[in-house]
Amino acid sequence: MTIVEEHRTEIRVQDTVYRIEVAAREGGGAAGEDRWVTVMVGGAGPQEEPVAEGRLDIDAEAVPALATVLSDTLMAFAGRGNGRNGRRRSADRPAHQGLPWSEELDAELESRWLAGESVEEIARRFERTPGGIRARLPRVGCDPERRGAYLPIPPSRREVGELG
Repeated sequence: MTIVEEHRTEIRVQDTVYRIEVAAREGGGAAGEDRWVTVMVGGAGPQEEPVAEGRLDIDAEAVPALATVLSDTLMAFAGRGNGRNGRRRSADRPAHQGLPWSEELDAELESRWLAGESVEEIARRFERTPGGIRARLPRVGCDPERRGAYLPIPPSRREVGELG
């Protein structure tokens, strides 16, 4: 397996030092294409005695959902509110609002837009806000102002014969 990204964080809470290490790695599957994230947590007290230890190996696709659940659970356990990290959010917030887009989701967004679906229909399908859909459409080359249409090619990117 190959490590493709690493992050390390160390924090002190009173006399205890906690370390969190996150490593993204690829490979290991039959096709060598799977991607995993390993999260290691450790903590040592003032006399270097271990006070926290753990490891999670997670399929990379599950990381956004697991991060939200883990954060909400820890914040609720710490007594910091409503399970949303203390942030106010409406109860009817779309389930996938703010989550990353994949190539497959982008392709489906483009396909649905070109098939003539409305922003509202697509937002319901993807469990995102209409504003999030409108913001994503140009990233897949679609014109959010014209249902079923691609963005026009800007003059600076046109072939010489296309000008004029």
